[in-house]
Amino acid sequence: MSDLRGRLTDGAYAVGWSAVKKLPEPVAAALGRTIADLAWKRRGERVRRLESNYARVLPDATPRRLAELSRAGMRSYLRYWMESFRLPTWSPERVKAGFEAKDLHHLTDGLASGRGVVLALPHLGNWDLAGAWVTTKLETRFTTVAERLKPETLYDRFVAYREGLGMEVLPHSGGTAFGTLARRLRDGGLVCLVADRDLSASGVEVKFFGDAARMPAGPALLAQQTGALLLPVTLWYDDSPIMKGRVHPPIEVPETGTKAEKTSVMTQALADAFATGIADHPEDWHMLQRLWLADLDPAKDPERNRVKSTGSGQDVVRDPGKGTP
Repeated sequence: MSDLRGRLTDGAYAVGWSAVKKLPEPVAAALGRTIADLAWKRRGERVRRLESNYARVLPDATPRRLAELSRAGMRSYLRYWMESFRLPTWSPERVKAGFEAKDLHHLTDGLASGRGVVLALPHLGNWDLAGAWVTTKLETRFTTVAERLKPETLYDRFVAYREGLGMEVLPHSGGTAFGTLARRLRDGGLVCLVADRDLSASGVEVKFFGDAARMPAGPALLAQQTGALLLPVTLWYDDSPIMKGRVHPPIEVPETGTKAEKTSVMTQALADAFATGIADHPEDWHMLQRLWLADLDPAKDPERNRVKSTGSGQDVVRDPGKGTP
């Protein structure tokens, strides 16, 4: 059954990339809104989880407000997919015009310094579009990590898609990707990691919207071990066709403490920056899975067991000196 599900999932993505990219942009946008509204009305498990996560972001929100947010969140999520399916057909000019970044000097100054830069993002907006903008507008290639999805053909499809946007994509295999990322940074390169969710045993516990969650340690560890600049980035949509973003001030390595203590402090600072962007634009946070520790039950959560057994794309955060959990 799992093999059949995998083939069906791969087929659905194949149809998306082959069919949606041929649609005029207004038609694709309308299709995305229609699919989002249908999914929202069905109130399936993922929509209910999205709404539950929004309730942690906005604990005083009324049920009506949460329902409005979850509908807007599903529309934002489908906008991400419609854009992603069409990104390979966008001209360089369209990519350059599709994103505006505030406080970009944090990134450009960091790259100019030659010390390497780690960009860490939550699941906000369209990180693929932001990445394509970096490779096109800034003419800067970067390295990222992808989880080995099942079936393998689906993983290959995502790797080819992101490599086509100018990214170097490393497979997540144990801790081997960490060393390659560190080498890229020591060479003055750019590394981008989605880093707001880690269900592995190696994640760092943080306080996130008042409750405990676990986030990857990788961005902080890479900054410590290579001297690279660690920059949080948040993204959001507004009423225009142009996605917006902000490069937050760098997170410094603490002067004192053990490696674990420094990693904890830096990862908490990263979580705080993410929380700022998510609180400002909660409908663009595409977190349709469990995140907070209080919501996780290892005995009842097959997703957690799957991540622990196969490794997640964000588990690259693991300290390579500690071995595989």
